[in-house]
Amino acid sequence: MILGFDTSGPYCGTALFHDSDVIAAHYENMAKGQAEHLMPLIERTLADADAALDELTAIGVGIGPGNFTGIRISVSAARGLALALGIPAIGVSLLDALAYQAPRPTLTVLTAPRDHVYLQRFGDGADRAPELVAKADIAEWLVTGITLVGQDSPDLSQALDIPHVPAAFAPASAIARIAADRAHTSHPRPAPLYIKPADAAPSRDSGPTIL
Repeated sequence: MILGFDTSGPYCGTALFHDSDVIAAHYENMAKGQAEHLMPLIERTLADADAALDELTAIGVGIGPGNFTGIRISVSAARGLALALGIPAIGVSLLDALAYQAPRPTLTVLTAPRDHVYLQRFGDGADRAPELVAKADIAEWLVTGITLVGQDSPDLSQALDIPHVPAAFAPASAIARIAADRAHTSHPRPAPLYIKPADAAPSRDSGPTIL
């Protein structure tokens, strides 16, 4: 029984995977407030399946890329729950989740600030690690027979003249399924996948003199 959840975007999503399928899931759009809503949504998801936290065998969590604060919320929650329950926590990138069960080769795309996108390419010898790329440079990632999946994929598909498909599952559901596939392999503790540096920077003003 594997719990998956994700707060890396303007939403809060949960899914409970058991016996080869997702048996309960919730998804709520929210621009902020994920920290307050995540645990109640987890409790609701478990209650829908008549399950309890101590029945979980692993946790799958979205590690980004996406909203910096949202990523930290879910990764911290996953590591805390895993430590308390004595079970593994498995980090899954949202680009992996989008590509789950998509035809190969696949180009996954996530919208990023300032007319950029996060891209990752999967399959058929065309694998390429995730990068932050200007929309004008997406064509450089194309290979023969590639399919697009992800945010704004219909518009990008038309502009680039390549086929697109919708994601097979909602983010939390895909994360739970991928975590189930990886549950019996070794993996590091979940850590945020930021790709781009934070926009915030330390103040240039010097602080007061400490006496």
